[in-house]
Amino acid sequence: MLFYKDGLTGYRKKNEVFYLNKTFERAAKEDFSKMNAGGTLTAAEWKAYAEKQSVLFPEDPYVLPADIKLPMPWPAVLHDYERMKPLQWNILWREYSKEHGLAASPPEEAYTAQKIREQWIVFYICSALSLVAAFILLRTLRRTISVDGEAVTTQQGRRVPFGDLKKLDLRKWETKGLAFIDYDGASGKGRIRIDGLTYGGFKKEQDEPAERLMQRIRAHFSGEIIEYARVTENTPADGETKPG
Repeated sequence: MLFYKDGLTGYRKKNEVFYLNKTFERAAKEDFSKMNAGGTLTAAEWKAYAEKQSVLFPEDPYVLPADIKLPMPWPAVLHDYERMKPLQWNILWREYSKEHGLAASPPEEAYTAQKIREQWIVFYICSALSLVAAFILLRTLRRTISVDGEAVTTQQGRRVPFGDLKKLDLRKWETKGLAFIDYDGASGKGRIRIDGLTYGGFKKEQDEPAERLMQRIRAHFSGEIIEYARVTENTPADGETKPG
């Protein structure tokens, strides 16, 4: 959404601020200073000059807000001889920007058309990735796995009796919350993937639903179980025996 905002209005609005700010600076530092170099400039002369000036925006309207009207005359405050005389253009700018709801601090440089187009490109890429992520999330949310007294019902709806379960791989269960069950029998042949984080998680405040699911499976499982051995002080090393 940030890329969308910058591509649609954000960078264009910042460009408006950039060029307006430069106009205030140029009007005071260059135009007024030169015309009043000898101290002979009158209020009428300055007003007549200022009324003919316009903000120097780039010719490409793509880099500017769509609602901006070109050419844009100098803001009225720049026509005021008495206010311009101290050459404190930054104070005039802060007052003007506040009055018109503009950012007081302009960007360091203007944003080109290419920069604006880049925001749209990244927005489209992010949108596509978001749609893919949403699709995967919806598919994941609809997945269920259940255990009853006779079988495991997989994510695909296949019912696999406990007698068909041959091997339970728990080597990644404690570290990544992943377990795999190979089955072969009347229900067919294949593998069940159990992702503990998808099916309830391991939060103790929620009574660890994924762990409870695994306990129910193990209570009915009679095949081969593969898991890492827990090493304790009494676990004998290879080639050694220790008293129990």
